[in-house]
Amino acid sequence: MQLLFGFNKLNYFEKTEKPPQNSFSIIVPFRNEEKNLPKLLKSIANLNYPVEKFEIILVDDFSSDASERVCINWRLANGLIESTLLENLRLSNSPKKDAISRAIPIVKHPWIITTDADCVVPKNWLTTLDNFIQEKQPEMVVGAVVYKTKNNWMHHFQQLDLMSLQGTTIGSFGLDKPFMCNGANFAYTKQLFLEIGGFGGINSMASGDDVLLLQKAIAHNSDKVGYLKNKNFIVKTKPINDLFELFMQRVRWASKTSSYKNNYAKILAVIVLGMNLSLLLSLGLCYYGKINFWYLVFAFGIKYCIDYLLLYKTNSYLRKKKLFPPLASSLLYPLFSSLVAIYSIFGSYRWKGRSFYS
Repeated sequence: MQLLFGFNKLNYFEKTEKPPQNSFSIIVPFRNEEKNLPKLLKSIANLNYPVEKFEIILVDDFSSDASERVCINWRLANGLIESTLLENLRLSNSPKKDAISRAIPIVKHPWIITTDADCVVPKNWLTTLDNFIQEKQPEMVVGAVVYKTKNNWMHHFQQLDLMSLQGTTIGSFGLDKPFMCNGANFAYTKQLFLEIGGFGGINSMASGDDVLLLQKAIAHNSDKVGYLKNKNFIVKTKPINDLFELFMQRVRWASKTSSYKNNYAKILAVIVLGMNLSLLLSLGLCYYGKINFWYLVFAFGIKYCIDYLLLYKTNSYLRKKKLFPPLASSLLYPLFSSLVAIYSIFGSYRWKGRSFYS
C-alpha cells in the first residue's frame, strides 16, 4: 500500500515546447543482437531531436553474429547522425559495465543515456528528457521500460512481472526512497558519473550497471536524481520466449540485491521474499492439514488485491491495453519469485553464452 501511495504522489511531467538545449551521448552495449539492432537503430534515426545534439556509441561485446555488419551498414546509411563503433574492453566481472566504461572517455556531450540493443525508443524520447532537465535540473534521470508482447501466456507473465518492478520503481520515487531503475532507459551526466567514481566498488557484480549506480548517486546527492513520468519517455523492449532464459535473466536481475546499500530496498526485498515463501509454506501445511485452507485463501486474497491495485495503476501509465485480472500468473508468481531469489543467492547463471557467479 505504501508503494501505491508513492505512485500516486509522483506527479506526471507535462512536456512543453521549449527549444532543445541539452545534448546527449547514447551508449548501446550489445552482444549477438543482429536481429534486434535494426529496430533500435531505426528508432534512433527517427528521433525528433536536432542531429547535432546527440550521438550514438555502439559497443560490441565480442559478438559472434553479424551485429557488427548491421552497425556498419546503418552508419553508412545515416551519416548525418554522429556515431562510433567500439569493441568492448573486458576489465571486470561485468561486461556491460565494461562496455559503458569503454565509451564514456570519448563521449562528446554532457549527458549520457543508456539503452539496450533489443529496445525501441519513442520519437520524442530526447525531447521529453531535455524538457525535464531544463525544468528540474537533475543530474540523473530514470525512465520506464515496458515489453512489446504477443498474445501468449508467457509474454503476459513477463509483462506483469516487469510492471510490478516498474510500479515499485515509481512508488519508491514518490516516497522519496528510490532504489531501483532499468538500464534500458537511464540517463546521467558524465560529471556525476565521474564524481561518484563510476562503477568503482560495484564491478564485482556482473549485473548492476543501473541499480547499483543509482544507489551510489542517491548516496552522493539524492536531490539530483529524478524520475521522468511521461508516456513519451517509455522505452519498449522484447520479452523472452524460452523459460530457462527467462529464469536466468531474473536470476541475473536478483543477483545484485545482495549488493544493495539502501536499507529500504533490503527491507522490501526481505518482505517480498518472506511473503512469497510463507504462501508456499502455508500451501504445504494445508496439504498436511496443519492449517485451514481458507486462511491461506484469505492471505492470498489480501496480497492479490494490493498487488492488483499497483499493477492497475502501472498498466494505466505504461500501456494502452486493458489489464485483465492476472489470477493464473499470481498463483504461479510466489513459486517463480522464490526460486529465483534462492537460486540467485546460492547458484551461478548463464547469460549471452557466458557463466557468472552470484
